[in-house]
Amino acid sequence: MPAVASRGSHRRRAVSEINMVPFIDVMLVLLIIFMVSAPLITTGLVELPSVGKAAQKPDKVIEVIIGTDERVRLRVDGGDATATSMAQLGTKVKQLQGGNPQVPVVISADKNVKYDLVVKAMGILQTNQIARVGLAVKQSN
Repeated sequence: MPAVASRGSHRRRAVSEINMVPFIDVMLVLLIIFMVSAPLITTGLVELPSVGKAAQKPDKVIEVIIGTDERVRLRVDGGDATATSMAQLGTKVKQLQGGNPQVPVVISADKNVKYDLVVKAMGILQTNQIARVGLAVKQSN
């Protein structure tokens, strides 16, 4: 009888190991799926604008000049620049356009000017319904 009693007291231990084989199989299948599908995914192409020479120069150009001292000046057709404030920029440009919305406005800013000032000037021009606004750039050879 003592042999029977020792057999009943023997318990099974819980296995505390993680079986890694199914995990590795799933990871390999996912790796193969991604390797096969990656070349089939088309990437979005972005066409950046290029700076070129205009075919013809417009008759009248209004230039908004923003200097490093953060002062705003207006110049028409390369003439003398007149000082103005950022608050009056929209109304002054409208006056210089003379009711013709096709007169282009070019913003010329020093490269050391804060980006915020250029964006603010563009925003003011946009709220005053000035459609043709561009940025002056220096052409590199």
